[in-house]
Amino acid sequence: MSWVDALGWFGSALLVFSLLQARILRLRLLNTVACVILIVFNAVLGIWPMVAMNIVLSAINLWFIARMLREKNDASAFAVIEVKEDDAYVQHFLEVQHGDIAKFNPGFSGVTESAGRFAYLVLHGHETVGVVVVRDAGDGVGQVELDYVTERYRDFTPGEFVWRHSGLFAGHGWRTIRTPDAMVGAYYEKLGFRRDGEAWALDIAGVTRPSTESDAVDPA
Repeated sequence: MSWVDALGWFGSALLVFSLLQARILRLRLLNTVACVILIVFNAVLGIWPMVAMNIVLSAINLWFIARMLREKNDASAFAVIEVKEDDAYVQHFLEVQHGDIAKFNPGFSGVTESAGRFAYLVLHGHETVGVVVVRDAGDGVGQVELDYVTERYRDFTPGEFVWRHSGLFAGHGWRTIRTPDAMVGAYYEKLGFRRDGEAWALDIAGVTRPSTESDAVDPA
């Protein structure tokens, strides 16, 4: 087998492999690399219609990649809405994604109705890309029970919007948001969280600790 044949087989295999990716950004990147390889392969053989087709496919991929990268850092690309924790759609979403949720949130057993529990849907346009559930743990702490993003959108940063830019949590009077212990694939350090034992914690800006008798200073 010549290097040209090997290049063609590799490009074709990579093209097929790219179509198996659930993450849309990864799919586009791998597909672009495969198209570039096949451009070279077909150009060496002089198969110009295939060269033209792969050039067009590469251009389409690059356009979508540029758009995705813009959205990745654009807070307006995502929205977060608060819903009832026993909302039928939330329960359906959790049931459908149950297996994948268990991989990253092994301690999560479901959402039940509680006055101190708050559920949020993370949206990209009309598509649900994640669910966040936070419980009031008292003493100014919001305890994260679930922080889940679908595989399709894990190359993006909806978590950055939720935790840093949405402003959802300050209204609850929480000073700190704390994640569950030993979450799998935790990305929180990138968002400014600090280590808190086996968990991660985020101090919420603009929320001050209420004064207590022990904090008071004797004017004398």
